[in-house]
Amino acid sequence: MNSFIKIIFLFFGLQVGVFSYGQGFQVNFQGQKQQGMGCAGTALNLDASSLFFNPGASAFANKSEVNLAGTAIFADVLYTDSATQTSYRTNNPIGTPFSAYGLYRFKKSLEPLSVGLAIYTPFGSTVQWEPGWIGRFALTRLSLKAIFFQPTFSYRISERFGIGAGFVVSNGSVNLQKDIPVQDSLGFSGHAELAGKAIGFGYNAGILYHVNHKFSMGLTYRSKVNMSVNNGNATFTVPTALATSFPNGAFSSKLPLPSVLTLGLSFTPNTKWSFVLDINRVNWKVYDTLAFDYAQNTSALSDTKSARNYESIFAFRGGASFAATKKWILRVGSGFGFTPVQSGYVTPETPDANRLYGTCGFSFVANEHFSFDTSLYATRMQRTDKNLETQLNGTFTSIAFAPGISLNYKW
Repeated sequence: MNSFIKIIFLFFGLQVGVFSYGQGFQVNFQGQKQQGMGCAGTALNLDASSLFFNPGASAFANKSEVNLAGTAIFADVLYTDSATQTSYRTNNPIGTPFSAYGLYRFKKSLEPLSVGLAIYTPFGSTVQWEPGWIGRFALTRLSLKAIFFQPTFSYRISERFGIGAGFVVSNGSVNLQKDIPVQDSLGFSGHAELAGKAIGFGYNAGILYHVNHKFSMGLTYRSKVNMSVNNGNATFTVPTALATSFPNGAFSSKLPLPSVLTLGLSFTPNTKWSFVLDINRVNWKVYDTLAFDYAQNTSALSDTKSARNYESIFAFRGGASFAATKKWILRVGSGFGFTPVQSGYVTPETPDANRLYGTCGFSFVANEHFSFDTSLYATRMQRTDKNLETQLNGTFTSIAFAPGISLNYKW
């Protein structure tokens, strides 16, 4: 029994790192205009959201601006067990990633300089499986939140070339729950909950170069962020006879969020049309091993260290915008991303697969100060896998639908 429980908690410990940045929980909603064009926009200065997409593009802002945005994510997963063909579903609440940008453009002698603050949620979601599902010993519920704060400086070196960089402070929290296969007179009754807060640091830097009045190139690098959980709380609900084997107490871990290198291209043939393409290289390879440390160990609860072997991947995003009138701008886009999760490592928290999605959106410009943007994102993906640690063997089908809106004020 003790050996079996050790294996279960080895898997449990590993999941805390996986949840924080699996593609299934990576939020790519940091700008409504970009979301309408396939989540691309590195080579354009569209609004204050360039503080995230390319700090170098923010140097070309012609006005100061405040941008507030939110997206509602409706996402559910269906799992079908390979042996029994029984299906189980998630009962997920609505995800609510948000962004807030403030950009100030200096004038007169400091005119080439812009400063800004970006607050956004690149990782965060809640996954909740229906009671009694077959994978309840792997996961019953996960809630993850991560908010990035990024003060930024941008400088326009010339009419064609701009640079920018921001320092990132990440503040996050995680709450993970699962059942434990221990028995009392009523059957399975064990439950575990891990909750903790994490903090990490990084940076976001970029350049934008206008080759000519029609063609632009952007290059950005968002650094790896090591999220450190230093004093999390582990709470176990087990039969009285096993209470000493599962003591409540503290745990610690380091959770690496990957770096992202992006090359962006834009083509604006006239005043009505713009076309964008972003190519991302995401360094998931940094997540090869995860160490998980309990403050108090027992024969059933030991520190863990395990290989995860994620792969670095490419993602491609592109789209177009069309200025139908001076007030209405229409957008459409699509994207494709390879999964970093190798076969044998797919979990109920990150039932990830190669992902194809579509987007659309529009903007309405009320006057020279006020405007608003909307976007719509949709995707469906499916993957069959057998997890090497839990032996959970089946097919995950994931569907996500995400409308969003932003409000803009310029002066």
